[in-house]
Amino acid sequence: MFRSSIRQKIVGIAAGLIILAVVTSLLSMVMAGRVGHLLDELTNRYIPAYGHLARVNVRALERSLAMRRMMMAKMQGPAEDASYETARKSFQEIEPLIKSEADAARELIDAIIADRSTPSDNAALGRLDDRIDNAVNDLLVRLNAENKTLLEQIEAKDIAAARQTSLRADALRDEFNTRIDAIRTDMLAQVGFAASTVMGAQHQAIIVSAVVTGIAAILGFVFAMLVGSGITGPVMRLLEGTRAVEAGKLDGSITITTQDEIGQLSAAFNRMIETLRNNQRIRETFGRYINPRIAEGLLDQPAIAATEGQRRVMTVMFCDMKGFTSLSEGVTPRGLVKIMNLYLSTMSEPIHAHRGIIDKYIGDAIMAYWGAPFVEEDEQTHLAALAAIDMTGRVAQLRKDLPELLGVRAIPTDCDVRIGIATGEALVGSIGSEFMMSYTVLGDTVNLASRLEGANKYYGSRSLISEATAAGCADTIALREIDRLVVVGQSQPQTVFEIMGQKDALTPAQTLLCQHYAEGLAAYRARSWDDAARAFAAALEAVPGDGPSLALKARVESFRQSPPAPDWDGAWRLESK
Repeated sequence: MFRSSIRQKIVGIAAGLIILAVVTSLLSMVMAGRVGHLLDELTNRYIPAYGHLARVNVRALERSLAMRRMMMAKMQGPAEDASYETARKSFQEIEPLIKSEADAARELIDAIIADRSTPSDNAALGRLDDRIDNAVNDLLVRLNAENKTLLEQIEAKDIAAARQTSLRADALRDEFNTRIDAIRTDMLAQVGFAASTVMGAQHQAIIVSAVVTGIAAILGFVFAMLVGSGITGPVMRLLEGTRAVEAGKLDGSITITTQDEIGQLSAAFNRMIETLRNNQRIRETFGRYINPRIAEGLLDQPAIAATEGQRRVMTVMFCDMKGFTSLSEGVTPRGLVKIMNLYLSTMSEPIHAHRGIIDKYIGDAIMAYWGAPFVEEDEQTHLAALAAIDMTGRVAQLRKDLPELLGVRAIPTDCDVRIGIATGEALVGSIGSEFMMSYTVLGDTVNLASRLEGANKYYGSRSLISEATAAGCADTIALREIDRLVVVGQSQPQTVFEIMGQKDALTPAQTLLCQHYAEGLAAYRARSWDDAARAFAAALEAVPGDGPSLALKARVESFRQSPPAPDWDGAWRLESK
Protein backbone atom coordinates (compact mmCIF):
# COMPACT_ATOMS: atom_id res chain seq x y z
CA MET A 1 0.00 0.00 0.00
CA PHE A 2 1.23 3.47 -0.87
CA ARG A 3 2.24 5.35 2.23
CA SER A 4 2.72 9.08 1.82
CA SER A 5 4.31 11.09 4.58
CA ILE A 6 3.05 14.44 5.83
CA ARG A 7 6.06 16.05 4.18
CA GLN A 8 5.13 14.45 0.87
CA LYS A 9 1.54 15.66 1.26
CA ILE A 10 2.63 19.22 1.99
CA VAL A 11 5.12 19.15 -0.89
CA GLY A 12 2.35 17.69 -3.07
CA ILE A 13 0.03 20.56 -2.17
CA ALA A 14 2.75 23.09 -2.89
CA ALA A 15 3.63 21.37 -6.19
CA GLY A 16 -0.04 21.23 -7.19
CA LEU A 17 -0.53 24.91 -6.42
CA ILE A 18 2.65 25.77 -8.34
CA ILE A 19 1.45 23.72 -11.32
CA LEU A 20 -1.95 25.44 -11.21
CA ALA A 21 -0.21 28.82 -11.03
CA VAL A 22 2.07 27.90 -13.95
CA VAL A 23 -0.89 26.65 -16.01
CA THR A 24 -2.79 29.84 -15.25
CA SER A 25 0.23 31.94 -16.19
CA LEU A 26 0.84 30.00 -19.40
CA LEU A 27 -2.80 30.26 -20.40
CA SER A 28 -2.76 33.98 -19.64
CA MET A 29 0.40 34.34 -21.70
CA VAL A 30 -1.17 32.42 -24.61
CA MET A 31 -4.31 34.52 -24.44
CA ALA A 32 -2.27 37.72 -24.13
CA GLY A 33 -0.12 36.62 -27.08
CA ARG A 34 -3.22 35.99 -29.19
CA VAL A 35 -4.64 39.38 -28.27
CA GLY A 36 -1.25 40.93 -29.03
CA HIS A 37 -1.14 39.20 -32.37
CA LEU A 38 -4.63 40.44 -33.27
CA LEU A 39 -3.77 43.93 -32.06
CA ASP A 40 -0.55 43.82 -34.09
CA GLU A 41 -2.50 42.87 -37.22
CA LEU A 42 -4.99 45.66 -36.58
CA THR A 43 -2.24 48.18 -36.01
CA ASN A 44 0.20 47.11 -38.71
CA ARG A 45 -2.15 45.88 -41.47
CA TYR A 46 -5.80 46.94 -41.23
CA ILE A 47 -5.25 50.55 -40.21
CA PRO A 48 -2.27 51.12 -42.61
CA ALA A 49 -4.29 49.55 -45.47
CA TYR A 50 -7.15 51.89 -44.75
CA GLY A 51 -4.65 54.76 -44.62
CA HIS A 52 -3.26 53.81 -48.03
CA LEU A 53 -6.77 53.77 -49.53
CA ALA A 54 -7.54 57.13 -47.94
CA ARG A 55 -4.37 58.54 -49.49
CA VAL A 56 -5.36 57.06 -52.89
CA ASN A 57 -8.52 59.12 -52.66
CA VAL A 58 -6.57 62.21 -51.62
CA ARG A 59 -4.03 61.70 -54.41
CA ALA A 60 -6.80 61.39 -56.96
CA LEU A 61 -8.27 64.68 -55.79
CA GLU A 62 -4.86 66.32 -55.93
CA ARG A 63 -4.34 65.02 -59.45
CA SER A 64 -7.71 66.40 -60.54
CA LEU A 65 -6.82 69.74 -58.99
CA ALA A 66 -3.49 69.77 -60.87
CA MET A 67 -5.34 69.05 -64.14
CA ARG A 68 -7.66 72.05 -63.58
CA ARG A 69 -4.70 74.30 -62.83
CA MET A 70 -3.11 73.22 -66.11
CA MET A 71 -6.32 74.07 -68.04
CA MET A 72 -6.61 77.43 -66.35
CA ALA A 73 -2.98 78.27 -67.10
CA LYS A 74 -3.40 77.44 -70.82
CA MET A 75 -6.58 79.42 -71.05
CA GLN A 76 -4.84 82.53 -69.60
CA GLY A 77 -2.13 82.56 -72.22
CA PRO A 78 1.65 82.41 -72.38
CA ALA A 79 2.02 84.44 -69.24
CA GLU A 80 1.03 81.42 -67.18
CA ASP A 81 3.35 78.90 -68.79
CA ALA A 82 5.35 78.59 -65.59
CA SER A 83 2.19 77.79 -63.67
CA TYR A 84 1.24 75.31 -66.34
CA GLU A 85 4.56 73.49 -66.06
CA THR A 86 4.36 73.38 -62.31
CA ALA A 87 0.86 71.90 -62.41
CA ARG A 88 1.85 69.49 -65.16
CA LYS A 89 4.83 68.29 -63.13
CA SER A 90 2.62 67.80 -60.05
CA PHE A 91 0.06 65.96 -62.21
CA GLN A 92 2.68 63.55 -63.52
CA GLU A 93 4.21 62.89 -60.10
CA ILE A 94 0.87 62.01 -58.47
CA GLU A 95 -0.03 59.09 -60.74
CA PRO A 96 2.80 56.78 -59.50
CA LEU A 97 1.89 57.69 -55.94
CA ILE A 98 -1.71 56.58 -56.50
CA LYS A 99 -0.53 53.25 -57.86
CA SER A 100 1.98 52.91 -55.04
CA GLU A 101 -0.65 53.57 -52.36
CA ALA A 102 -3.10 51.17 -54.02
CA ASP A 103 -0.45 48.47 -54.32
CA ALA A 104 0.55 48.98 -50.67
CA ALA A 105 -3.08 48.59 -49.60
CA ARG A 106 -3.48 45.44 -51.71
CA GLU A 107 -0.24 44.01 -50.29
CA LEU A 108 -1.46 44.52 -46.72
CA ILE A 109 -4.85 43.04 -47.57
CA ASP A 110 -3.17 40.02 -49.15
CA ALA A 111 -1.02 39.63 -46.01
CA ILE A 112 -4.15 39.64 -43.85
CA ILE A 113 -5.75 37.00 -46.07
CA ALA A 114 -2.59 34.88 -46.00
CA ASP A 115 -2.40 34.92 -42.17
CA ARG A 116 -4.51 31.93 -41.07
CA SER A 117 -3.91 32.62 -37.36
CA THR A 118 -6.33 35.54 -37.25
CA PRO A 119 -10.14 35.37 -37.64
CA SER A 120 -10.39 37.81 -40.59
CA ASP A 121 -13.17 37.89 -43.23
CA ASN A 122 -10.98 36.65 -46.06
CA ALA A 123 -13.83 36.61 -48.63
CA ALA A 124 -14.68 40.25 -48.03
CA LEU A 125 -11.00 41.18 -48.06
CA GLY A 126 -10.56 39.28 -51.32
CA ARG A 127 -13.39 41.22 -52.90
CA LEU A 128 -11.79 44.45 -51.69
CA ASP A 129 -8.56 43.42 -53.34
CA ASP A 130 -10.32 42.78 -56.63
CA ARG A 131 -12.17 46.07 -56.45
CA ILE A 132 -8.93 47.96 -55.85
CA ASP A 133 -7.36 46.17 -58.77
CA ASN A 134 -10.30 47.03 -61.03
CA ALA A 135 -10.35 50.62 -59.92
CA VAL A 136 -6.66 51.09 -60.52
CA ASN A 137 -6.22 48.98 -63.64
CA ASP A 138 -9.52 49.87 -65.29
CA LEU A 139 -10.80 53.26 -64.28
CA LEU A 140 -7.38 54.72 -63.68
CA VAL A 141 -6.18 53.50 -67.07
CA ARG A 142 -9.22 54.96 -68.78
CA LEU A 143 -8.83 58.15 -66.77
CA ASN A 144 -5.19 58.38 -67.77
CA ALA A 145 -6.17 57.98 -71.44
CA GLU A 146 -8.72 60.81 -71.17
CA ASN A 147 -6.18 62.94 -69.30
CA LYS A 148 -3.64 62.31 -72.02
CA THR A 149 -6.13 63.38 -74.69
CA LEU A 150 -7.04 66.37 -72.58
CA LEU A 151 -3.37 67.36 -72.32
CA GLU A 152 -2.97 67.09 -76.10
CA GLN A 153 -6.05 69.23 -76.65
CA ILE A 154 -4.82 71.77 -74.15
CA GLU A 155 -1.45 71.82 -75.90
CA ALA A 156 -3.25 72.37 -79.18
CA LYS A 157 -5.42 75.04 -77.54
CA ASP A 158 -8.50 73.19 -78.66
CA ILE A 159 -10.50 74.53 -75.79
CA ALA A 160 -13.87 73.31 -76.96
CA ALA A 161 -12.65 69.75 -77.40
CA ALA A 162 -10.71 70.00 -74.12
CA ARG A 163 -13.89 70.92 -72.33
CA GLN A 164 -15.68 67.86 -73.66
CA THR A 165 -12.74 65.66 -72.77
CA SER A 166 -12.57 67.29 -69.34
CA LEU A 167 -16.18 66.40 -68.72
CA ARG A 168 -15.52 62.76 -69.56
CA ALA A 169 -12.38 62.80 -67.38
CA ASP A 170 -14.32 64.32 -64.52
CA ALA A 171 -16.93 61.60 -64.84
CA LEU A 172 -14.24 58.89 -64.75
CA ARG A 173 -12.50 60.61 -61.85
CA ASP A 174 -15.78 60.84 -59.93
CA GLU A 175 -16.45 57.17 -60.61
CA PHE A 176 -12.90 56.34 -59.45
CA ASN A 177 -13.31 58.39 -56.29
CA THR A 178 -16.71 56.85 -55.68
CA ARG A 179 -15.27 53.37 -55.98
CA ILE A 180 -12.35 54.26 -53.75
CA ASP A 181 -14.73 55.74 -51.19
CA ALA A 182 -16.81 52.57 -51.28
CA ILE A 183 -13.66 50.48 -50.87
CA ARG A 184 -12.57 52.68 -47.96
CA THR A 185 -16.00 52.31 -46.35
CA ASP A 186 -15.84 48.52 -46.64
CA MET A 187 -12.22 48.55 -45.45
CA LEU A 188 -13.28 50.65 -42.47
CA ALA A 189 -15.89 47.99 -41.72
CA GLN A 190 -13.16 45.37 -41.81
CA VAL A 191 -11.08 47.54 -39.48
CA GLY A 192 -14.04 47.78 -37.12
CA PHE A 193 -14.53 44.02 -37.34
CA ALA A 194 -10.87 43.47 -36.56
CA ALA A 195 -11.05 45.95 -33.69
CA SER A 196 -14.13 44.22 -32.27
CA THR A 197 -12.31 40.89 -32.65
CA VAL A 198 -9.38 42.28 -30.70
CA MET A 199 -11.68 43.63 -27.99
CA GLY A 200 -13.55 40.33 -27.87
CA ALA A 201 -10.29 38.44 -27.57
CA GLN A 202 -9.19 40.77 -24.80
CA HIS A 203 -12.51 40.31 -22.98
CA GLN A 204 -12.31 36.56 -23.52
CA ALA A 205 -8.74 36.53 -22.23
CA ILE A 206 -9.82 38.43 -19.12
CA ILE A 207 -12.76 36.07 -18.51
CA VAL A 208 -10.71 32.94 -19.19
CA SER A 209 -7.89 34.19 -16.94
CA ALA A 210 -10.37 34.99 -14.18
CA VAL A 211 -12.11 31.62 -14.57
CA VAL A 212 -8.85 29.70 -14.68
CA THR A 213 -7.52 31.65 -11.70
CA GLY A 214 -10.76 30.96 -9.81
CA ILE A 215 -10.62 27.26 -10.72
CA ALA A 216 -6.98 27.13 -9.67
CA ALA A 217 -7.81 28.83 -6.38
CA ILE A 218 -10.77 26.50 -5.76
CA LEU A 219 -8.77 23.42 -6.66
CA GLY A 220 -5.89 24.60 -4.49
CA PHE A 221 -8.27 25.26 -1.62
CA VAL A 222 -9.98 21.89 -2.09
CA PHE A 223 -6.63 20.08 -2.23
CA ALA A 224 -5.43 21.97 0.84
CA MET A 225 -8.67 21.19 2.70
CA LEU A 226 -8.53 17.52 1.73
CA VAL A 227 -4.94 17.14 2.82
CA GLY A 228 -5.47 19.46 5.78
CA SER A 229 -8.47 17.44 6.95
CA GLY A 230 -6.41 14.32 6.42
CA ILE A 231 -3.93 15.81 8.90
CA THR A 232 -6.13 17.75 11.32
CA GLY A 233 -8.82 15.06 11.52
CA PRO A 234 -6.49 12.33 12.85
CA VAL A 235 -4.76 14.92 15.06
CA MET A 236 -8.12 15.89 16.60
CA ARG A 237 -8.94 12.22 17.12
CA LEU A 238 -5.57 11.81 18.79
CA LEU A 239 -6.30 14.82 21.00
CA GLU A 240 -9.72 13.45 21.97
CA GLY A 241 -8.21 10.04 22.65
CA THR A 242 -5.50 11.63 24.79
CA ARG A 243 -8.09 13.54 26.78
CA ALA A 244 -10.09 10.34 27.23
CA VAL A 245 -6.99 8.54 28.52
CA GLU A 246 -6.27 11.50 30.79
CA ALA A 247 -9.81 11.10 32.16
CA GLY A 248 -9.13 7.41 32.79
CA LYS A 249 -11.19 6.04 29.88
CA LEU A 250 -9.22 3.18 28.37
CA ASP A 251 -12.03 1.37 26.55
CA GLY A 252 -11.74 3.24 23.25
CA SER A 253 -9.36 3.33 20.32
CA ILE A 254 -8.58 5.64 17.41
CA THR A 255 -9.66 4.83 13.87
CA ILE A 256 -6.61 4.83 11.58
CA THR A 257 -7.47 6.57 8.31
CA THR A 258 -4.02 7.41 6.97
CA GLN A 259 -0.73 5.63 6.49
CA ASP A 260 1.49 8.64 7.14
CA GLU A 261 3.27 9.60 10.35
CA ILE A 262 -0.03 10.53 11.99
CA GLY A 263 -1.43 7.13 11.05
CA GLN A 264 1.65 5.49 12.56
CA LEU A 265 1.24 7.70 15.64
CA SER A 266 -2.43 6.65 15.87
CA ALA A 267 -1.42 3.00 15.65
CA ALA A 268 1.18 3.57 18.38
CA PHE A 269 -1.48 5.36 20.45
CA ASN A 270 -3.82 2.37 20.08
CA ARG A 271 -1.00 0.06 21.15
CA MET A 272 -0.34 2.34 24.12
CA ILE A 273 -4.04 2.20 25.12
CA GLU A 274 -3.96 -1.58 24.81
CA THR A 275 -0.86 -1.65 27.01
CA LEU A 276 -2.56 0.64 29.53
CA ARG A 277 -5.63 -1.61 29.48
CA ASN A 278 -3.40 -4.60 30.09
CA ASN A 279 -1.68 -2.77 32.93
CA GLN A 280 -5.09 -1.83 34.32
CA ARG A 281 -6.18 -5.46 34.14
CA ILE A 282 -2.93 -6.45 35.81
CA ARG A 283 -3.55 -3.91 38.56
CA GLU A 284 -7.10 -5.10 38.99
CA THR A 285 -5.91 -8.69 39.04
CA PHE A 286 -3.14 -7.82 41.49
CA GLY A 287 -5.74 -6.02 43.57
CA ARG A 288 -7.65 -9.26 43.95
CA TYR A 289 -4.59 -11.04 45.35
CA ILE A 290 -2.50 -8.31 46.91
CA ASN A 291 -3.43 -4.85 48.12
CA PRO A 292 -4.10 -2.49 45.17
CA ARG A 293 -1.87 0.19 46.65
CA ILE A 294 1.04 -2.25 46.71
CA ALA A 295 0.22 -3.32 43.16
CA GLU A 296 0.26 0.29 42.02
CA GLY A 297 3.47 0.90 43.88
CA LEU A 298 5.15 -2.13 42.35
CA LEU A 299 4.16 -0.88 38.89
CA ASP A 300 4.77 2.85 39.38
CA GLN A 301 7.45 3.11 42.06
CA PRO A 302 10.44 0.85 41.50
CA ALA A 303 11.75 1.74 44.97
CA ILE A 304 8.89 -0.20 46.57
CA ALA A 305 9.90 -3.31 44.69
CA ALA A 306 13.49 -3.13 46.02
CA THR A 307 14.57 -6.41 47.59
CA GLU A 308 16.96 -4.92 50.17
CA GLY A 309 14.19 -4.06 52.63
CA GLN A 310 14.07 -1.15 55.09
CA ARG A 311 13.60 -0.89 58.83
CA ARG A 312 10.65 1.35 59.63
CA VAL A 313 8.19 1.95 62.44
CA MET A 314 5.06 0.05 61.43
CA THR A 315 1.72 -0.76 63.05
CA VAL A 316 0.70 -4.38 62.46
CA MET A 317 -2.75 -5.92 62.97
CA PHE A 318 -3.84 -9.52 63.20
CA CYS A 319 -7.53 -10.40 63.12
CA ASP A 320 -8.93 -13.87 63.69
CA MET A 321 -12.44 -15.32 63.70
CA LYS A 322 -13.57 -16.75 67.00
CA GLY A 323 -15.34 -20.10 66.70
CA PHE A 324 -14.21 -20.75 63.14
CA THR A 325 -13.06 -24.31 63.87
CA SER A 326 -16.37 -25.44 65.32
CA LEU A 327 -18.25 -23.55 62.62
CA SER A 328 -16.30 -25.20 59.80
CA GLU A 329 -17.13 -28.66 61.11
CA GLY A 330 -20.86 -28.13 60.66
CA VAL A 331 -21.05 -26.78 57.09
CA THR A 332 -20.25 -28.06 53.64
CA PRO A 333 -17.07 -26.93 51.84
CA ARG A 334 -19.15 -24.69 49.57
CA GLY A 335 -20.85 -23.15 52.57
CA LEU A 336 -17.51 -22.68 54.28
CA VAL A 337 -16.20 -20.77 51.25
CA LYS A 338 -19.25 -18.49 51.43
CA ILE A 339 -18.66 -17.91 55.14
CA MET A 340 -14.99 -17.12 54.59
CA ASN A 341 -15.67 -14.74 51.71
CA LEU A 342 -18.34 -12.87 53.67
CA TYR A 343 -16.23 -12.72 56.82
CA LEU A 344 -13.05 -11.61 55.04
CA SER A 345 -14.93 -9.02 52.93
CA THR A 346 -16.69 -7.63 56.01
CA MET A 347 -13.48 -7.32 58.02
CA SER A 348 -11.33 -6.12 55.10
CA GLU A 349 -13.49 -3.12 54.26
CA PRO A 350 -12.65 -1.18 57.45
CA ILE A 351 -8.94 -1.84 56.94
CA HIS A 352 -9.14 -0.56 53.38
CA ALA A 353 -11.33 2.39 54.39
CA HIS A 354 -8.75 3.47 56.98
CA ARG A 355 -5.86 3.21 54.47
CA GLY A 356 -4.43 0.00 55.81
CA ILE A 357 -2.55 -2.53 53.69
CA ILE A 358 -3.87 -6.09 53.79
CA ASP A 359 -0.75 -8.20 53.72
CA LYS A 360 -2.29 -11.66 53.50
CA TYR A 361 -5.11 -13.97 54.50
CA ILE A 362 -4.00 -16.92 56.63
CA GLY A 363 -7.00 -19.19 56.79
CA ASP A 364 -9.54 -17.19 58.77
CA ALA A 365 -6.88 -14.73 59.95
CA ILE A 366 -6.14 -11.34 58.40
CA MET A 367 -2.74 -9.66 58.57
CA ALA A 368 -2.60 -5.93 57.83
CA TYR A 369 -0.26 -3.03 58.49
CA TRP A 370 0.01 0.76 58.42
CA GLY A 371 3.14 2.80 57.78
CA ALA A 372 5.32 4.54 55.21
CA PRO A 373 5.15 4.94 52.30
CA PHE A 374 1.39 4.43 52.45
CA VAL A 375 0.52 6.55 55.51
CA GLU A 376 2.42 8.98 57.69
CA GLU A 377 4.12 7.59 60.79
CA ASP A 378 2.23 9.88 63.21
CA GLU A 379 -1.22 8.72 62.02
CA GLN A 380 -0.72 4.98 61.62
CA THR A 381 -1.75 3.99 65.18
CA HIS A 382 -4.86 6.18 65.04
CA LEU A 383 -5.95 4.66 61.72
CA ALA A 384 -5.34 1.12 62.94
CA ALA A 385 -7.40 1.75 66.10
CA LEU A 386 -10.26 3.24 64.09
CA ALA A 387 -10.20 0.21 61.79
CA ALA A 388 -10.37 -2.10 64.84
CA ILE A 389 -13.36 -0.19 66.25
CA ASP A 390 -15.12 -0.42 62.87
CA MET A 391 -14.36 -4.15 62.59
CA THR A 392 -15.76 -4.99 66.02
CA GLY A 393 -18.81 -2.85 65.23
CA ARG A 394 -19.60 -5.07 62.25
CA VAL A 395 -19.75 -8.30 64.24
CA ALA A 396 -23.45 -7.90 65.04
CA GLN A 397 -24.36 -7.56 61.36
CA LEU A 398 -22.08 -10.47 60.47
CA ARG A 399 -23.94 -12.70 62.94
CA LYS A 400 -27.19 -11.76 61.19
CA ASP A 401 -25.85 -12.30 57.68
CA LEU A 402 -24.25 -15.70 58.19
CA PRO A 403 -27.49 -17.70 58.79
CA GLU A 404 -29.14 -16.02 55.79
CA LEU A 405 -26.06 -16.82 53.70
CA LEU A 406 -26.22 -20.50 54.65
CA GLY A 407 -29.98 -20.72 54.50
CA VAL A 408 -30.35 -21.81 58.15
CA ARG A 409 -32.06 -20.32 61.16
CA ALA A 410 -28.95 -20.08 63.27
CA ILE A 411 -25.27 -20.97 63.07
CA PRO A 412 -23.98 -23.59 65.51
CA THR A 413 -21.59 -21.21 67.26
CA ASP A 414 -21.46 -17.56 68.30
CA CYS A 415 -18.86 -16.03 65.97
CA ASP A 416 -16.76 -13.07 66.99
CA VAL A 417 -13.42 -11.44 66.16
CA ARG A 418 -10.15 -11.19 68.01
CA ILE A 419 -7.76 -8.36 67.07
CA GLY A 420 -4.17 -7.75 68.07
CA ILE A 421 -2.28 -4.56 67.18
CA ALA A 422 1.39 -3.76 67.82
CA THR A 423 3.59 -0.81 66.83
CA GLY A 424 7.34 -0.89 66.52
CA GLU A 425 10.30 -1.23 64.22
CA ALA A 426 9.94 -3.86 61.50
CA LEU A 427 11.67 -4.97 58.33
CA VAL A 428 9.64 -3.79 55.29
CA GLY A 429 10.21 -4.71 51.67
CA SER A 430 9.91 -7.30 48.93
CA ILE A 431 10.84 -10.58 50.61
CA GLY A 432 10.85 -14.04 49.10
CA SER A 433 12.76 -16.11 46.58
CA GLU A 434 13.55 -15.98 42.89
CA PHE A 435 10.31 -17.88 42.30
CA MET A 436 7.94 -15.75 44.36
CA MET A 437 8.14 -12.41 46.13
CA SER A 438 5.90 -10.72 48.66
CA TYR A 439 5.90 -7.12 49.88
CA THR A 440 5.47 -7.65 53.61
CA VAL A 441 6.71 -6.82 57.12
CA LEU A 442 8.82 -9.01 59.39
CA GLY A 443 10.14 -8.76 62.95
CA ASP A 444 9.22 -8.80 66.63
CA THR A 445 6.42 -6.28 66.07
CA VAL A 446 4.64 -8.74 63.78
CA ASN A 447 5.12 -11.53 66.31
CA LEU A 448 3.80 -9.32 69.12
CA ALA A 449 0.67 -8.39 67.15
CA SER A 450 0.02 -12.08 66.47
CA ARG A 451 0.48 -12.96 70.15
CA LEU A 452 -1.80 -10.13 71.24
CA GLU A 453 -4.48 -11.40 68.90
CA GLY A 454 -4.17 -14.80 70.56
CA ALA A 455 -4.16 -13.26 74.05
CA ASN A 456 -7.74 -12.12 73.44
CA LYS A 457 -8.73 -15.76 73.88
CA TYR A 458 -7.33 -15.82 77.41
CA TYR A 459 -8.77 -12.43 78.43
CA GLY A 460 -12.11 -12.86 76.65
CA SER A 461 -11.53 -9.53 74.86
CA ARG A 462 -11.86 -8.44 71.25
CA SER A 463 -8.95 -6.09 70.60
CA LEU A 464 -5.65 -5.84 72.46
CA ILE A 465 -2.93 -3.39 71.54
CA SER A 466 0.66 -2.89 72.58
CA GLU A 467 1.95 -0.07 74.76
CA ALA A 468 3.53 1.71 71.77
CA THR A 469 0.24 1.58 69.86
CA ALA A 470 -1.64 2.91 72.88
CA ALA A 471 0.80 5.81 73.24
CA GLY A 472 0.23 6.77 69.61
CA CYS A 473 -3.58 6.79 69.67
CA ALA A 474 -4.39 7.68 73.30
CA ASP A 475 -5.36 11.24 72.37
CA THR A 476 -8.30 10.12 70.21
CA ILE A 477 -9.09 6.56 71.37
CA ALA A 478 -10.51 5.45 74.72
CA LEU A 479 -8.27 2.67 76.10
CA ARG A 480 -8.25 0.36 79.10
CA GLU A 481 -5.04 -1.03 80.49
CA ILE A 482 -5.54 -4.80 80.73
CA ASP A 483 -2.35 -6.34 82.06
CA ARG A 484 1.39 -6.68 81.75
CA LEU A 485 2.23 -9.66 79.57
CA VAL A 486 5.28 -11.57 78.54
CA VAL A 487 4.25 -13.19 75.27
CA VAL A 488 5.82 -16.28 73.77
CA GLY A 489 9.11 -15.44 72.07
CA GLN A 490 9.84 -12.38 74.26
CA SER A 491 11.40 -11.96 77.68
CA GLN A 492 10.37 -8.42 78.60
CA PRO A 493 6.83 -7.71 79.82
CA GLN A 494 4.52 -5.59 77.67
CA THR A 495 1.75 -3.39 79.01
CA VAL A 496 -1.36 -4.38 77.07
CA PHE A 497 -4.40 -2.18 76.44
CA GLU A 498 -7.90 -2.84 75.16
CA ILE A 499 -9.62 -0.55 72.68
CA MET A 500 -12.91 0.55 74.22
CA GLY A 501 -14.02 2.97 71.47
CA GLN A 502 -13.51 6.55 70.42
CA LYS A 503 -13.07 9.12 73.15
CA ASP A 504 -16.21 10.83 74.37
CA ALA A 505 -18.23 7.90 72.96
CA LEU A 506 -18.17 5.53 75.98
CA THR A 507 -21.37 4.65 77.80
CA PRO A 508 -21.64 5.26 81.56
CA ALA A 509 -21.38 1.51 82.16
CA GLN A 510 -18.13 1.37 80.16
CA THR A 511 -16.76 4.35 82.08
CA LEU A 512 -17.62 2.67 85.37
CA LEU A 513 -16.10 -0.59 84.13
CA CYS A 514 -12.80 1.13 83.29
CA GLN A 515 -12.72 2.80 86.71
CA HIS A 516 -13.33 -0.39 88.74
CA TYR A 517 -10.99 -2.41 86.49
CA ALA A 518 -8.17 0.10 87.04
CA GLU A 519 -8.74 -0.10 90.79
CA GLY A 520 -8.68 -3.88 90.70
CA LEU A 521 -5.53 -3.92 88.55
CA ALA A 522 -3.74 -1.61 91.00
CA ALA A 523 -4.77 -3.76 93.98
CA TYR A 524 -3.77 -6.90 92.09
CA ARG A 525 -0.24 -5.57 91.48
CA ALA A 526 -0.05 -4.50 95.13
CA ARG A 527 -0.99 -8.09 96.17
CA SER A 528 -4.11 -6.81 97.88
CA TRP A 529 -6.13 -9.81 96.76
CA ASP A 530 -9.31 -8.98 98.64
CA ASP A 531 -9.44 -5.40 97.32
CA ALA A 532 -8.66 -6.65 93.83
CA ALA A 533 -11.41 -9.23 94.01
CA ARG A 534 -13.95 -6.62 95.15
CA ALA A 535 -12.91 -4.20 92.41
CA PHE A 536 -13.17 -6.82 89.66
CA ALA A 537 -16.52 -7.90 91.04
CA ALA A 538 -17.68 -4.27 90.87
CA ALA A 539 -16.47 -4.11 87.30
CA LEU A 540 -18.53 -7.18 86.47
CA GLU A 541 -21.56 -5.58 88.05
CA ALA A 542 -21.09 -2.59 85.73
CA VAL A 543 -20.65 -4.78 82.63
CA PRO A 544 -21.61 -8.39 83.30
CA GLY A 545 -19.55 -10.91 81.37
CA ASP A 546 -16.58 -8.57 80.85
CA GLY A 547 -13.82 -10.93 79.78
CA PRO A 548 -10.74 -9.21 81.25
CA SER A 549 -12.52 -8.74 84.60
CA LEU A 550 -13.44 -12.43 84.69
CA ALA A 551 -9.88 -13.41 83.78
CA LEU A 552 -8.23 -11.18 86.38
CA LYS A 553 -10.81 -12.17 89.07
CA ALA A 554 -10.05 -15.82 88.45
CA ARG A 555 -6.33 -15.14 88.64
CA VAL A 556 -6.77 -13.30 91.94
CA GLU A 557 -8.66 -16.29 93.36
CA SER A 558 -5.82 -18.59 92.29
CA PHE A 559 -3.21 -16.29 93.86
CA ARG A 560 -5.18 -16.31 97.06
CA GLN A 561 -4.64 -20.02 97.26
CA SER A 562 -1.16 -20.05 95.83
CA PRO A 563 0.54 -16.64 96.13
CA PRO A 564 3.25 -15.76 93.59
CA ALA A 565 6.95 -15.68 94.42
CA PRO A 566 8.27 -12.73 96.46
CA ASP A 567 10.12 -11.37 93.42
CA TRP A 568 6.97 -11.43 91.25
CA ASP A 569 6.89 -8.31 89.01
CA GLY A 570 3.16 -8.31 88.30
CA ALA A 571 3.56 -9.56 84.73
CA TRP A 572 1.66 -12.53 83.37
CA ARG A 573 3.43 -14.99 81.09
CA LEU A 574 1.43 -16.58 78.33
CA GLU A 575 2.76 -20.01 77.49
CA SER A 576 1.00 -20.32 74.20
CA LYS A 577 -1.20 -18.38 71.87
